Amino acid sequence: MIKTSSALKKALRAVSLLWAGSLLSAGLAFFTQIVLARELAPSGYGAFAAALATVTLLAPLAGVGVQGFWLKVFGAEGWHAVRWLSASFRVVLFSSIATVLLLFAWALLGGHTKSTSILLICLLPIIPGYLFNELVGSKFQLEERFSLLAAWQLIPHFMRLILILCIVLIGWGKPSALTIAAVYALVAFLICAIGCVSLRKMAGGDFALKGHSTVTSYEGRPEKVFACDVIAQSWPFGLAAVFQLIYFQSDVILLKYMIGDGAAGVYNVAFTVMAAVYLLPSVIYQKFLLPKMHRWANSDRARFYKVYRQGNFAMLLLGVAAMLAIWLSAFWAIPLFFGKQYTEAVTLLNILAPCAPLMFLAFSFGGVLVTQENMRLKVKVMGGVALINVLMNIALIPTWGAIGAAISTVLSCLALMSTYFWCAQKIVFGHSEGRDSECGRAL
Repeated sequence: MIKTSSALKKALRAVSLLWAGSLLSAGLAFFTQIVLARELAPSGYGAFAAALATVTLLAPLAGVGVQGFWLKVFGAEGWHAVRWLSASFRVVLFSSIATVLLLFAWALLGGHTKSTSILLICLLPIIPGYLFNELVGSKFQLEERFSLLAAWQLIPHFMRLILILCIVLIGWGKPSALTIAAVYALVAFLICAIGCVSLRKMAGGDFALKGHSTVTSYEGRPEKVFACDVIAQSWPFGLAAVFQLIYFQSDVILLKYMIGDGAAGVYNVAFTVMAAVYLLPSVIYQKFLLPKMHRWANSDRARFYKVYRQGNFAMLLLGVAAMLAIWLSAFWAIPLFFGKQYTEAVTLLNILAPCAPLMFLAFSFGGVLVTQENMRLKVKVMGGVALINVLMNIALIPTWGAIGAAISTVLSCLALMSTYFWCAQKIVFGHSEGRDSECGRAL
């Protein structure tokens, strides 16, 4: 009992630390969006938001999901998984170069306006910056160094906000979307420089992996792994990130090209609020529980199922509370924080509010699908939902504008949550050992 109580306190302390760091990060990011929305006005803000969404949509292709694969392979193999590191870094190098070249070609040949092309090119450094941020974050998760993880996710938001405030307060006039893009690019360069220092030691196997025996417990020499082996295992994680961004952010991009920069700017305000709401389940499932769930799926199925059941109940309650909070505050919070020019975002945010309980539950149901050999199934589900989202946006935006985009997002979240639930119940916990027996042992 004492051991259980101590483990619970340790877990709560770690989650609290991550939550505090993530909450501060979200607060800085949210305040940054407020400053940008007020300084750029809807059209300029929409142009920047759409360009940024385009870059972040492609960014997960850099690394081909290596950061997520690390959590899986170290959870399954322990220290023996260092055999994957050398090939992983080669994959990261070549895939990031290829992604940057792809985005550069799209900026030049995609039929954009000159200003949009310049914005996209200026934001190119975000791709390696994103990659370094994710890789170092995965390293800290494997080491269970949650204080460093919290600080690491805080750094880019803090630097962006400080630089933007300096530009605004110095009084050089209202900043342009290009100026803001230059700030984001500079911060990305700094993240790459800091990340290099952390990853150089890991490349040689010098890091403090938690939850496994020491490195000296190897049996035999690790076999050689090639880049193609890494790609064969990691691509579902990279593709999953792309699909997730499609049904989260494609609305902003499509609104820009189908309606205009102003509509994209107004919608992005509502999206920014929802992104802040999704922070809690993201911290719990993607930062704290993910490496643990990989271990439990392989070595402690009773605990794995117990955490799944308890997580479902907690996410439902928290999601409903978040939805009600949005409905009670949207009508005054949006004009207060973002300005009266974004009043239309109130309606959009009220429509998007039911996404809170749907996505909170999706985090819980989908959390078990990243373990063992279930990731490919999760990618198929996410790909299907991404396709549904794009098709509904194309069908609804011409008639309903931003409201159509919001409706398509709600329906996409419902489809994602429902399909995740079915897969978790029937496939992850529906094998021969039986859910009932697992639940009985867990309780």
